[in-house]
Amino acid sequence: MNNYFSGWYFKCQAGQDTIAVIPAFHITNGKRSCSIQLITDDGAWNVPFFERELRGSRTDLPMAIGDNLFLEKGIRLNIHTEELDAVGRLRFGELSPIRYDIMGPFCMVPFMECRHRVRSMNHVVNGKLKINGKSYQFENGSGYIEGDCGRSFPKEYAWTQCTFREGSLMLSVAKIPMGPFGFTGIISVIHWRGMEYRLATYLGAKVEKIGWGTIVIRQGKYTLTARLVEKKSHPLYAPKGGAMTRVIHESASCHAFYRFQEEDRTLFAFGSDQAAFEYEYQDKV
Repeated sequence: MNNYFSGWYFKCQAGQDTIAVIPAFHITNGKRSCSIQLITDDGAWNVPFFERELRGSRTDLPMAIGDNLFLEKGIRLNIHTEELDAVGRLRFGELSPIRYDIMGPFCMVPFMECRHRVRSMNHVVNGKLKINGKSYQFENGSGYIEGDCGRSFPKEYAWTQCTFREGSLMLSVAKIPMGPFGFTGIISVIHWRGMEYRLATYLGAKVEKIGWGTIVIRQGKYTLTARLVEKKSHPLYAPKGGAMTRVIHESASCHAFYRFQEEDRTLFAFGSDQAAFEYEYQDKV
């Protein structure tokens, strides 16, 4: 395997504070390495590591990179560089998994550019982190865990995640290459009031609209709308051919609007200033 990546995305929020941590393993032209990226409202940092500093699994949890530990039960950070000083521990409560693989039957398709994983839609977060002198206290905060693996992020895609008072949601829409052809792939899970709803290409979901930060998905009697209202993005490194060389822009905590409808009935509609959003479509004027 000459080009490959596998990474996990831990989003933790409490009050007005949101932190995202991304540990990753990558192979570029046969050369192995790993990294940790960290995002707050104040900035984003990328810390490279040698492969020998990685312990545990390269593709699953638990994963340890240097003195940093990533588990289903929590994370520990101990990073000291010229640009980033991050220390502390966060403990996670019981995870909230989805019913079955988010990729559905596509989990069996070989040679896909990127595969998505959702480990927990929502869980309690407790603990404390200190990042460049600023303290982040989590007392009964909320968390979300997902992962990606493969060779590259899609050329054009949109992704968003938001935890709210009565649930949690994630949505990803992307242009998926498949040999000489391609298609628009959709995966979305909504946990709301004890129910799980799933909208996906393999269940018949279609894109009704995508452009200028707005995404509208319809599947049967359900319609999901997500709209990026105000960016607060920071540059992140994303995989391209296994190498973490592509620069994308993520808002780990921004203003977004969501609406979920069953035929003409609105199940929920709300705005949040703590939504995570990546919008990498090239809108045409």
